[in-house]
Amino acid sequence: MTQQPQLQPVPRPWGVFDQFIARNTETLILKERVFSLTGDSFDVRTANGQPVFKIQGRKMTISGRKSLSDMQGNHLFDIVQERMHIHTTYVAEDPRGNKILTVRNSIRLIGSKATVEIHKANDGQTHTLTMSGNWRDTRADIVDQNTGAVVARIDRRLLNTRELLGGKQTYALSVAAGVDMALMVAACVALDEKNND
Repeated sequence: MTQQPQLQPVPRPWGVFDQFIARNTETLILKERVFSLTGDSFDVRTANGQPVFKIQGRKMTISGRKSLSDMQGNHLFDIVQERMHIHTTYVAEDPRGNKILTVRNSIRLIGSKATVEIHKANDGQTHTLTMSGNWRDTRADIVDQNTGAVVARIDRRLLNTRELLGGKQTYALSVAAGVDMALMVAACVALDEKNND
């Protein structure tokens, strides 16, 4: 995998999960589990191999529900597809059912584009981000609409034959200092789900 870029830190840290706000540019590796009986499940580690999150897919759910937990087993949120929209829409819901993030895909002739809204961030604001990828969706930038700054970058590559034959994906997700890594993981998973539809 190529060297991940250093992203500029955001002026003021924001997110929902203070403990997961990146202190420096952090590269996370999301690797889909090859032998997952419950659907799309991922292990999320730092670039140096330190486990950070687990994403467990659930079979037999209409919404394709995936649960994200930290390494202590604390359930942070579920990622679900909302079905009653013109454009494909995913939300992250906290354990009480409150929406903390919405990802709405847009129609685009070449590549992909989505709007990401982060609700009730710790700075009291709703953050609106744009996620746009190249025509093969091997790379996407997540940009803060207010500042124009790239707050995260997704790089997807088929790394080996097992991934190619098994249909399993690996993503490198670079997150700028001051941005909630858990929420950027949710945006990355929403991109993966859209590509699998």
